[in-house]
Amino acid sequence: MLAVLLFLGMHTATAAETPAKPDGARLYAQRCSACHGAEGHGGVGVPLALPAFLSSVDDSYLRKTVGLGRPGRVMPAFTQLTDAEVEAIIAYIRRWPGQKPPKTAPHDRIAGNTVHGKALYERYCTACHGAHGEGGHGTGVTLSRPRSAPILAPALNNPGFLAAASDTLIKTTLLNGREGTPMRSFLKQGLKERDINDIVAYVRAFEQLPPPPGAHVLESESPVLVRESPYTVDETIEKVKTAVGAANMRLIRIQTLDQGFVEEGKENHQQTIVYSCDFAFLNEALKVDPRVGLFLPCRVTIVQQANKVLVMSINPKRLSRIFNNAELNGLCEQMYQVYVNILEESVL
Repeated sequence: MLAVLLFLGMHTATAAETPAKPDGARLYAQRCSACHGAEGHGGVGVPLALPAFLSSVDDSYLRKTVGLGRPGRVMPAFTQLTDAEVEAIIAYIRRWPGQKPPKTAPHDRIAGNTVHGKALYERYCTACHGAHGEGGHGTGVTLSRPRSAPILAPALNNPGFLAAASDTLIKTTLLNGREGTPMRSFLKQGLKERDINDIVAYVRAFEQLPPPPGAHVLESESPVLVRESPYTVDETIEKVKTAVGAANMRLIRIQTLDQGFVEEGKENHQQTIVYSCDFAFLNEALKVDPRVGLFLPCRVTIVQQANKVLVMSINPKRLSRIFNNAELNGLCEQMYQVYVNILEESVL
């Protein structure tokens, strides 16, 4: 009996110490679905459920893509995921309907003539992938890319892509094309295998160049911009309205922070938001990345805290970094200066 009890105790302790196996479906829903869609059909991010895509990339490519992301190209690096969690996500998407397991291929470097490859790249690739491999503009949402393009062409000069994609993967894609995307087989366009080798060698040579501007994201000092006002809340609100007009922005509305959450007439007027917008700028920004709708139109918040009146706004530079979209950098720099000007003018 003692032996049985000892065995059961050891078994219970071992079971309790064994970590639960990561749930790939849950992790995908939490980490990936917002951009790639609940069933992998795309959104802000590229569609993953294309059979031609999953059958052409091996687990190593997916593993490195999750870990490295695409710096400055919307796809962030998920460094917080454990190896087991990454493997669980990969296993989950491999089980999607209609998927075929990828063929095992060597990861050998492919020799080619980069000079000839450059000439071929300029003729066959620049229309989608850009003159310097910078990729298509915008995100995977039709609002921010040409409607004629079903997906966003990847940036071939991106350090994340170059680290994840083997020469064999690039060559296979050029040889076969990718059904469901504008990527056509280069063999069917009249090229020979040696021509394709030259293009692969040219693309691989991007690794020898400094990181492209599109791989950089803005640094920022804080997520919120704050200034202290020497005026009362009501006086500061009027100052903000004047500053908004000076910035050539249209005043949209003024409301308390708790409006709609408390009974009408009981709102706290010591916490107020001023909404304004430059609609031409908003339209331009939405074409680059529709997610800017999360922080545009502009919001300036005025709050009374103890004996201080604070004027606050979100820091657009921080959002450029969070969105991992370097195309937003110029717009976020511009919007940052607008916010700073409004805040500082309102507390003069």
